[in-house]
Amino acid sequence: MLIEVAVPATPRFQEKREAILSAAALLFNEQGLKGATLADIAGSVGLVTNSVTYYYRKKEDLAAACLLRSIAAFDAVAAEATRSLGVSERLRAFFRGHAQVLADLEAGRHAPLIAFNDIRALPEPQAAVVFAAYTAMFRRVRTLLRGTETAHLGRSDLNARAHLVLSIANWMGPWIGRYEGNQHPRIADRVCDILVHGMAGPRASWSTARVEAARRPTASVDSTSEAFLRVATALIDEQGYRGASVDKISARLDLTKGSFYHHDYHKRDLIPACFERTFVVMRQALIAAEVGTGSGWQRACDVARELLGFQLSADGPLLRATATSALPDTTHRERVRATLWRLSERMASIVIDGMVDGSVRPLDPAIAAQMAIAAINAAAELHRWVPGVTAETAADLYARPAFEGVLCLSAS
Repeated sequence: MLIEVAVPATPRFQEKREAILSAAALLFNEQGLKGATLADIAGSVGLVTNSVTYYYRKKEDLAAACLLRSIAAFDAVAAEATRSLGVSERLRAFFRGHAQVLADLEAGRHAPLIAFNDIRALPEPQAAVVFAAYTAMFRRVRTLLRGTETAHLGRSDLNARAHLVLSIANWMGPWIGRYEGNQHPRIADRVCDILVHGMAGPRASWSTARVEAARRPTASVDSTSEAFLRVATALIDEQGYRGASVDKISARLDLTKGSFYHHDYHKRDLIPACFERTFVVMRQALIAAEVGTGSGWQRACDVARELLGFQLSADGPLLRATATSALPDTTHRERVRATLWRLSERMASIVIDGMVDGSVRPLDPAIAAQMAIAAINAAAELHRWVPGVTAETAADLYARPAFEGVLCLSAS
């Protein structure tokens, strides 16, 4: 259970606790759960460490409290959106509400919220409390998708689409700041329009063709170094930076810890190396689409199918973008964010090709590309909500609604 000190909740106590939570959220977002210390957090609000432990005994308790506050903010937006009638209107209300929170955060009208970057890095017992709250919030978001328009969808379809909705909402935080705050509602409407109606032009439709394993992008030739990075990526995605210990990586590969260090890998180098591995794979899929001969729609769909196939294959996964907070310094973080933005711009250029040839309907290509990259990136955790999903089933279950819209028919 989450440990908070049992003291009278006086106005002064509440004020101090809110100040600590706000300072902690900012530092956890900047430095990650691993990097930020109680001393740093205390110093940022003019306190000593003992003053913070008066409210939260451990850093993990404080991190969990920050995450619960963010989950509550998401849940409140979803709860308000349930009052709208119809799936489309509920999703529009959800994304407008979320965009308003992001605008308020940028303007300082809302208390700082921690991103969900390090949620997997929480140890027990804090993790159990936070994941239970996140699951409850996920279920509320899933209710936004229930209606006459989606009565044909089964549980797996609804779970996959709810994961898509939340993933796109989570991804908005890093990129919506490129737009002025008073534009946030307009951006939210564009996101919702693409999410509901998809990207396809009047004569385009989802292809059920499977991507052959030989066509899937690869990180590198088979090597021990590649194996280390693949396992490290999987562990970071599953358990956060803390979970990717040298012991765990070596154990999964049935190697000694000495073998790990023999290949010149130190833990501080893992995150940058894993990100570079991910970027290599993404570039391969994008380059193949750029030189392809099909319509822009077909080539954009191929990128999604190929990267989704990699994510869920024995060679996967890709590193989640949320791992940026575990990078060793600001320079590394900015470099990774810039690369992600450039890769999304390459995806946008393919979407524009589709608009030119008529296979993609008129829409905002930059936003469509961000949404597509968000869906691909979040596919690493699809199995949490759709147990048993495979590379063969995920394309129609998850990528298809990302490109045709969440109201599209189920392929199952």
